Amino acid sequence: MINNSERGLASRLQLLNWGLLAAWAAALCIGLAATDFSLRLESLSAREVLTAPALTMAGLWLMGRGWGERPAFALLALAQIGFLVMFAALLSYIAAGAALPLRDASFVALDRLLGLGWPEHFHFAVARPELLRYAVIFYGMIVVPSFGVPLVLGLTGRYVRLQQFVMAAMLTLCVVIPASALVPALGTYFEFGLPADTEVFRANGYVDQLRDLPMLRDGTLRALDLSKIGGIVTFPSFHAATGILAIWGFWCIWWLRPAALIVNGGMIAATPLVGGHYFVDVLAGGVVAAFAILASKRLSARASGGSRASWQVAQPVQARDLALIP
Repeated sequence: MINNSERGLASRLQLLNWGLLAAWAAALCIGLAATDFSLRLESLSAREVLTAPALTMAGLWLMGRGWGERPAFALLALAQIGFLVMFAALLSYIAAGAALPLRDASFVALDRLLGLGWPEHFHFAVARPELLRYAVIFYGMIVVPSFGVPLVLGLTGRYVRLQQFVMAAMLTLCVVIPASALVPALGTYFEFGLPADTEVFRANGYVDQLRDLPMLRDGTLRALDLSKIGGIVTFPSFHAATGILAIWGFWCIWWLRPAALIVNGGMIAATPLVGGHYFVDVLAGGVVAAFAILASKRLSARASGGSRASWQVAQPVQARDLALIP
């Protein structure tokens, strides 16, 4: 059963997340107004424009009915994620337009310092074509957290964890997007002169980025088509961060832990190859996600109002949090 204390805390966190989304929207408006970027409104389809608002309206309608509380929380969280993805994708393109000096050589040096060589990793994978298919499949699993975590946590009544997950995703992107602008990189395939699109393998996550990033940097791409963009971040890796967030999100449901580890662990492992990421990108993404989780727990503790029951739901940072165990 869901107690009133947990329900109240989840509602406060939900309102806080809506406030954070309003700040994201304001940041996007400022970014568009302060730069020469524009949004191609004529290219927007009903899917881009109406999905998140429709989910919001459906969630609010269900919230007013006693039987609809669980799907309401799930749908409202899906709407929040939808708005976040839209705002963050556009802001990542605007941030890339800053065109600061590329840092690929520094990332190569850091990988070597860690004893990791990306070209060796590439040649190892290409020599084993049976691995390439699974790498592409696992990399595409980033859609699982976006839909799976809100649906599962909402429908099973884990409202606090659900809103902490949404908040952690927002906080992660608050770090990832500015970092990608301050230390930009074109990625591994370009740096090492290796093919990202061949007859046996296509690095889907990287090819689209390599198409757009040079044009963002030289100023030839300024009209943003929301239907054709999906984020353009090298360091830190948002794929890796999402994998950590998803594992933590699902961890409170014991029977989903094996699947969460396999799916998201596979996604993280596929990120250097399919996403054209340096290994340090992946490590940094994981670190950012871990701190975002800790921050969401701290904010939950503050929002709990100090009551004993709520404090048990939103515990302060402990050593076990670092292991992503609730």
